[in-house]
Amino acid sequence: MELNATRLALVRHGQTDWNLHDLLQGSSDIPLNDTGRAQAREAAQLLSDVRWDRIVTSPLVRAVETARIIAGECAVSDIEIDDALVERDYGGAEGITREEATARWGQDWPGEESYEHLMVRAVRAVDAVAQRYPGENLVLATHGTFIRAFTDAVVGAATIKPDNAHSVRFLGAPGAWRVTAGLNLV
Repeated sequence: MELNATRLALVRHGQTDWNLHDLLQGSSDIPLNDTGRAQAREAAQLLSDVRWDRIVTSPLVRAVETARIIAGECAVSDIEIDDALVERDYGGAEGITREEATARWGQDWPGEESYEHLMVRAVRAVDAVAQRYPGENLVLATHGTFIRAFTDAVVGAATIKPDNAHSVRFLGAPGAWRVTAGLNLV
């Protein structure tokens, strides 16, 4: 590993009932279902090749539960909640499908956070975590669109659509990240 480089695994939470029914969750606080818990255990198995120093998680219950399952399986005792890792806010579209939202409002959904804003916010959030824990191995339990936005900002193109409990790994430091594994190209 590069001297003083931080290793990151950004992990999308496991499945929820809203995922199962293709409902937009965003900042709505929806718990994992049984499939999501099993997916989190599978994600932990894939992460077990590294000794992780800590897990930092979004405050939303689906991410926190995913983080706790991974922590238990990977023997990580330090879990921190970070509000900045929260998912994109879909405003009035939360709780309905993307198709329903588009039929109702077109491309501009009331109260939706712009993707461009999310990209900037995601980079700031991940960089801030890495600045707090330079050179550590960190799991960030977060959300699909958040991970996509961060990866798009780092790679420079729309590159991934992470499945539930999928992880993308990075190595580097704030402002200088490179993807090392987990790109799920769209």
